[in-house]
Amino acid sequence: MLKLYTDLGFLNDSYRRMVFPLLFDLIFIKDEKLQSIYKLVTVLQEADIVVCPINYSAFFKHNTALLSLVEGAKKYNKPLWIYTAGDYGLTVSIENVYTFRLGGFHSELGAKTLTIPSFINDPYTTFLKTTFKVLSKTEQPTVGFVGHAKSGSIKYIKEYINHFKYVVKRLTNTIKEDKQGFYPSSNKRAKYLAILENSNQLKTNFILRDQYRAGLHHELTQKESSEQFYANIYDNLYTFCLRGVGNFSVRFYETLAVGRIPILLNTDCRLPLSDEIDWENHIVIVELSEHKTVEEQILEFHESKSTNEIENIQKENRALWSNYLRRDSFFKHIHDKFIEMS
Repeated sequence: MLKLYTDLGFLNDSYRRMVFPLLFDLIFIKDEKLQSIYKLVTVLQEADIVVCPINYSAFFKHNTALLSLVEGAKKYNKPLWIYTAGDYGLTVSIENVYTFRLGGFHSELGAKTLTIPSFINDPYTTFLKTTFKVLSKTEQPTVGFVGHAKSGSIKYIKEYINHFKYVVKRLTNTIKEDKQGFYPSSNKRAKYLAILENSNQLKTNFILRDQYRAGLHHELTQKESSEQFYANIYDNLYTFCLRGVGNFSVRFYETLAVGRIPILLNTDCRLPLSDEIDWENHIVIVELSEHKTVEEQILEFHESKSTNEIENIQKENRALWSNYLRRDSFFKHIHDKFIEMS
């Protein structure tokens, strides 16, 4: 069991949306599996880990509370866990700190930066009206995509304006989110999807939208939109996954949860638990290369697998999400990792 110490004054409804994901499960959800391996203690010296209770960008504004945890962790030589949320995240220079974040660039992140999955609900209990079944291998790979992808100069300018706002915010804020260059994700998706759609060796099933989740806000319409999104993943062996504003893809985890095979365009990504998971056995990792096109890399993966292997990958991906990438499962592996280190 790992004993955690944090500032309990922040674990209330006022900060609910900012809480460190593990603490959210321990305090608000009261997950019995996690409560059996993690214990909150009220004396720092007794803890194995010190945890910043909420998103670091928000906690940074509470200087006294932050310094108390940082100095306490340093004094008693305890690892300090922080959570940095959002598209950009940030790198913190504090002794013995472990940073949990959604994205970032692998080549720029230290060994103590741990990528967390996008934690989603099980699509088979929310939006899919069926149970998990594998798809058989077909001669032509079937590639699906539903989402935000639009080309053109007007869209490009809109995305650049949003990036400019981020630059201004970063310059004026006391705490600096990680520096990131302009990446017009919607334009990029539209570009690569057009290439795949024009291939005569792939069978594509794309529904392109002008805005994220179709820009819909009515509850019923949002539900229908999500059902369409997951049905597309379910009906296609592969789903194309490319980063958004942040260097990560929620669609990547949604595809694994359905039990299908993500096609991940590698933009210097760091995937979760990569020391335990051999990701190349589960997904198509597409590298931007002068030697092989995106289409060629997809075909190479598909043609290298037998019918049984394709079916097994789908089963393994569904199990991978359930056993490693759900919030409770992920923090079980984090627990085991830190127990081994202690």
